[in-house]
Amino acid sequence: MNKTILVVDDSDFVVQMLRFTLEQEGYTTLAGIDGEDALKHFDGQHIDMVITDLNMPKLDGLGLINSIRLNAGYQHIPIVLFDSYHLNDADYLKSTGANALMSKDMMGEQLIPTVKQWIG
Repeated sequence: MNKTILVVDDSDFVVQMLRFTLEQEGYTTLAGIDGEDALKHFDGQHIDMVITDLNMPKLDGLGLINSIRLNAGYQHIPIVLFDSYHLNDADYLKSTGANALMSKDMMGEQLIPTVKQWIG
């Protein structure tokens, strides 16, 4: 079975680029335009990983992560957070509830290795 990754960003360009890259590697993708929109996918369907932006309208990345971590069916899935300001700050990473931080500037080099590290 293909692994399913939910991509969440308020930039349609970023979402389409991430989806294209992930699908080229054989992953199935879902998308949300912000944290609030992304929550509609947490309705019992299978999700292996979430990749989310930090700064979004309605519900930001930290709010989304918090909502996911409070949902018993999804609380243990790996989450990658786009945040260019705190990349090497282990205490910040722990406080976010995410498993990894990634800079959008480096996603071309880091995206697939990071996904493979967490879900294969």
